[in-house]
Amino acid sequence: MPITIDDLRHFAIARSLCTPTTLKRAIDRLGFVQADPIRAPARAQDLTLRHRVKDYRAGDLERRYATLDVEEDFFINYGFVPRRIQALMHPRATARWPSAHGKRVRALLDFVRERGEVHPREVDGHFAHGRVTNYWGGSSAATTHLLDLMHRRGVLRVARREGGIRVYAAREHPAGPMDAAGRRERIDALVDLATSLYAPLPGRSLPTLVSRLRYAVPQWQHELKGALQRVKERLACARVDGHDWYWPSQERVPRGQPSDMVHLLGPFDPVVWDRRRFELFWRWAYRFEAYTPAAKRKRGYYALPLLWRDQVIGWGNLSQQNGSLHASFGYVESQPSDRLFRRELEAEVERVRLFLRLDRHAPA
Repeated sequence: MPITIDDLRHFAIARSLCTPTTLKRAIDRLGFVQADPIRAPARAQDLTLRHRVKDYRAGDLERRYATLDVEEDFFINYGFVPRRIQALMHPRATARWPSAHGKRVRALLDFVRERGEVHPREVDGHFAHGRVTNYWGGSSAATTHLLDLMHRRGVLRVARREGGIRVYAAREHPAGPMDAAGRRERIDALVDLATSLYAPLPGRSLPTLVSRLRYAVPQWQHELKGALQRVKERLACARVDGHDWYWPSQERVPRGQPSDMVHLLGPFDPVVWDRRRFELFWRWAYRFEAYTPAAKRKRGYYALPLLWRDQVIGWGNLSQQNGSLHASFGYVESQPSDRLFRRELEAEVERVRLFLRLDRHAPA
């Protein structure tokens, strides 16, 4: 039988929302967990992991970070990757530093190596380089800005966090040049990881996804166009409803019944990350509105897509107030009258309450 859009939608959900496992195995299975600092009601990385890690609680990744085989780094966005994946992306610092940074970088790197781990406050207190305008248009200490740049270039790594602030250590890379075959092998492995994480992918999303690996391998970004052509040859492909769709060739599109569970998904969860695919699957547009002026928001500051069976039927806005969880919901059409849906929604809100370690909830 021909593959339908319903089959692809079920495939996308089933392959991503697998049976919960350990934190280490979940990160290794995903290969990348996108991070975001906003906590409403929890950070994006925690919202993604709670569906995939048994008994996960908000903040577990940060608390256990130093004991896991994982690193904070840039992939298609900023987030967390297993060290085996991070090794494929480095060394990045192949180009010379701008003259304005070179001397400071060497001095700062010597300072970090001497102390083993450094907090940005300690670095700023020692060097006092002044202030700069950061990515968001605000003011940051110049040393903090330089630490971030050195982390992007792979000279430093995040050893741990202290009160949410990154604590840095020096990162060493194996010496020696890499030949063209070695680069190609690494790039293809990263492309395979990205496409597997977000598959099945509509054809128009595939080039966009591959191009975002310029954050992972800026030193090889000119080679990504060739990598796109190669991955198309490795992936399975089918034309469904006028669109080409791609997924790992070793996987078969299943036909089965969706779970009755309700899931409140994070805004960067792999199930909903590709907004183009979202609209093809569910026929409405979901937008992350945290940075949208309040008067222009349609769903809410941090609206979480509401998945019921294999349909995203609306969204939820959750917040913590005085130790309670407050939840309100909106629907694309109307709230299902099914008693099973109401029971499963209540169960999901209770799971969120436990995830946040709150005493009680108070749905609006």
